[in-house]
Amino acid sequence: MSGVLVVGSINVDITVVADRVPEVGETITGTALRTGLGGKGANQAVAVARAGASSTMVGCVGSDAFADVALEALRAAHVDVSGVRVVDGGTGVAHIRVADGENSIVVVPLANAELDRAQAIAAIDATNASVVLLQLEIRQEVVLAAAKRAHERGMRVVLDPAPAAALPESVWEHVTLVTPNEHEASILTGVDVVDPESAAEAARWFIDRGVDTAIITLGQGGALFADRWGSRLLPRHEVTAVDSTAAGDTFSGYVAAALSEGNSADVAADRAMAAAALAVTRLGAADSIPPVDEVLGYLSANR
Repeated sequence: MSGVLVVGSINVDITVVADRVPEVGETITGTALRTGLGGKGANQAVAVARAGASSTMVGCVGSDAFADVALEALRAAHVDVSGVRVVDGGTGVAHIRVADGENSIVVVPLANAELDRAQAIAAIDATNASVVLLQLEIRQEVVLAAAKRAHERGMRVVLDPAPAAALPESVWEHVTLVTPNEHEASILTGVDVVDPESAAEAARWFIDRGVDTAIITLGQGGALFADRWGSRLLPRHEVTAVDSTAAGDTFSGYVAAALSEGNSADVAADRAMAAAALAVTRLGAADSIPPVDEVLGYLSANR
């Protein structure tokens, strides 16, 4: 078994860039407009492929023109789309505003709401992948069922718990590695994550509930890596941020890809930190995700 099966959302992103975020009721002139592939599931499937691993997407698109945009972009990124189902209606859309390297996003799920447990479980039962990668932009019942079934099949389960939402504690016994940011970790654990010490406390909460490895990303503060043997801080890479839209998805995709190739969680985190740092230096979501050769070259040059 090898490769990654990504069960999640597929969107088309409509990104506008401006020098600042407008006030309520204010109209300003933007500086750029981009339309392209998005959705946390699709972004992570592209990240897996760019990381050099076999990547298969499981999700839904609509019967509109945006479906062609999404599917063509996935195929161009060498993602297997045989697990994507076309349903009546619209493809998911995300409206992204970018200013000063930060973003705000409004997501309209549309076809993503049609991804059901039967589709996810059938894909897991049919796959030869060794890792299943999940996020929370699809119905929670699908995420829970997919995690349970993948665990039963002996697959590693990587969960990016975003957008943040409360989850039943029973899910954690099925999760191998979790990748929340500080906000998501706070919601899930009840620990107010504001520094490395509180991040370590939150990470221990996951470990105590059966997760093998927790990596809590801390933005400018790097990331907190924890497993049953302890925790350590992973320092951030010094880069100039242009757009942080796909940073988290790049991180999770690279982690899953590295695990699927038999690497340790430490190696996976090392690569993911570098890949996410490179991603924020570029505008866009899937388009900003760097290829593995660039990531390995960057790591070699910055040891």
